[in-house]
Amino acid sequence: MLLCSLAFVLFAAVPPATRIDPVKDVVQGVEIIDDYRWLEALEVDSPEVASWTTIQNDATRATLEKLSCRDALSKALEPWMTLGSIGAPRMTDMGYYYSERTGTQNQGVVRFRADLRGSAKTILDVNTLDAAGLTSLDWWTPNEQGTLMAFGISQQGSEMSELHVYDLTLNAWIADEIPGKVSLSGWMPDGKSFFYSGLRDDKDPYSRETRFHRIGTSPRFDPVVIKQTDPSRIPSVGPSIDGKWLIGTLSKGWQANDLWVADLAAWMQTGELTKIVLAEGLDGSFNPIDIIGDTLYITTSFGTPKGSLVAINLNHPERANWKTLIAERADMVLEGISLAKNMFVATWSKDVCTRFERFTQDGTLIGGIDLPGLGTAGISTDHKRTEAFVSYTSYDAPRSVFSTDLKHPTAASPVLAVWETTKIPGDLSKYTVEQKRATSKDGTQVPMFIVHRKDLKLDGNNPTLLYGYGGFNVSLTPAFNPTIVPWLDAGGVYVVANLRGGGEYGEDWHRAGMQANKQNVFDDFYACAEWLVASKYTTSARLAIEGGSNGGLLTGVACTQRPELFAAAIVAVPLLDMLRFQDFLIARYWTPEYGSAEDATQFKTLRAYSPYHNVVKGTKFPAMLVTAGEHDSRVHPLHARKFVARVQANAANDQTADPIMLWVDRDGGHGQGKPLALRIRDEVDQWSFVMWQTGVCN
Repeated sequence: MLLCSLAFVLFAAVPPATRIDPVKDVVQGVEIIDDYRWLEALEVDSPEVASWTTIQNDATRATLEKLSCRDALSKALEPWMTLGSIGAPRMTDMGYYYSERTGTQNQGVVRFRADLRGSAKTILDVNTLDAAGLTSLDWWTPNEQGTLMAFGISQQGSEMSELHVYDLTLNAWIADEIPGKVSLSGWMPDGKSFFYSGLRDDKDPYSRETRFHRIGTSPRFDPVVIKQTDPSRIPSVGPSIDGKWLIGTLSKGWQANDLWVADLAAWMQTGELTKIVLAEGLDGSFNPIDIIGDTLYITTSFGTPKGSLVAINLNHPERANWKTLIAERADMVLEGISLAKNMFVATWSKDVCTRFERFTQDGTLIGGIDLPGLGTAGISTDHKRTEAFVSYTSYDAPRSVFSTDLKHPTAASPVLAVWETTKIPGDLSKYTVEQKRATSKDGTQVPMFIVHRKDLKLDGNNPTLLYGYGGFNVSLTPAFNPTIVPWLDAGGVYVVANLRGGGEYGEDWHRAGMQANKQNVFDDFYACAEWLVASKYTTSARLAIEGGSNGGLLTGVACTQRPELFAAAIVAVPLLDMLRFQDFLIARYWTPEYGSAEDATQFKTLRAYSPYHNVVKGTKFPAMLVTAGEHDSRVHPLHARKFVARVQANAANDQTADPIMLWVDRDGGHGQGKPLALRIRDEVDQWSFVMWQTGVCN
């Protein structure tokens, strides 16, 4: 372990002061002065913003490129970032489709095997389309027959997917092409037609509609099933497995949705939807699994915040006739149901780790599926087979894919046979994983996973990185992160906090960290940080934090509410102006999660923690690396720009030693789809920044 040279920091680049051009708003009767409103423009629309961004980027690059630990870190990271990966196969009548990326490929490819253990051929390789690696494969779905595969591609991380179709029998793309941020809603049983969701206006993120497409016809004439009419509500509709029903939802945020079904043949004939409304205006989620015969199976949080499986007889769909097949459990969260031949596989989360159980279709428990350890697992099933694939990973276990047969005559676990596993260039046995709990401000116990070398000494002086998210019902479950290996080898501690707002303990846990309860998320984060210091893992002078997107909001808030608690922060693709966020890109979809300044009560909550509006002049802030993507279709880069400008103007930091830095990736979006070289660059940037600010060089 080497200490960074203090001589270096004298040469850290410092950007000039940003021009102030105050704009006054009155929001809910409160005067708000925005000094940097002009930084809300995209670069393509404003040469001044483009020039300002170049100056900021140049200063950040000049600082990061001179760090003494950068070259060694890059060499250490490269073999871990070129491990390659493979996904669990999707089963079709023709054979098995799966994703794979070799270590040096910029983007993953889709492969096919007629036989599970046989030779493979590449079906789709987007790397051949773009030497720069900026064209990404966003999603792909074969039909049941395996003859055709629909897929979406986009450029520069924009996630504006264009739908294309590959014909396995011709070994070629066919002419069908549909633009407009498209996603597949489901193939019809004939394998020659499908439903899809897309934007009718590329410039309006709230113009989503679902259409029906027949292979070989022009999408110009695809009939519309349903259109979005409310910017805060997302409609979705797709076919049942047998093609007899349309199943539709209308979501409001991540905690509630309406549910309906309609006769698909009748819609085909008349173009009119005659809905059987099953749930409307209820405070809970209703997630369809599929329809078998005349029975719709759903998971729901309505009245069961940790989840349950319910059967609905569509001949008698009244809620009084709904039947609970798998009841809510006090100690586990039902994360999903997978449909296999004559059975369901339930995926549970217990203390943030995966559990599987098999049930008959009447809800009778058959037995579990033993996993290699305490980690995160997913399962790939098919409604016509008992064959299945299980993927498994943990902080100390790279992803492996196992094949199995779910049809086991007793409660004993089906045998998992390794199909593919990730080969690693090192020994993970020298690291250990702990799960600890901190007590939050209101007494809530907040779990966190702690990864470190087994020979770590609890002397209160270990460099530590604390990661969090806390929102949108997202659970941070154990998964192998190869980029932390050089950090662990250098004596670093890596911590992932399971904050309220996530889904780790069900819908109640989620709601305890949203809207008026959002401060709980931040308090949970501080409690974890304080526990790490009190338990002698680290000290505030060697404690860095990291979060992206909603997690970028988390670290932005932490820097403004508790700046003394942290040495450094990575604030990645963040939301930071919480009074105006809903007016940009797709952010109005998030008002059910955060609230909106358009509501007087919600304005008070948002104003109290909005990082951009809580920058206090003369504060010594943690050193910050704030990142954004110029092509981000989710979070506008204005948040990062305005926040950095305000903090730089008001901080008491020594900008040569504790800089506030901005990096706007002009070839990137929210983070998805980056080529290998840019992924490595970003990891080297972030880890070298953390190592510098916590006193470690690799």
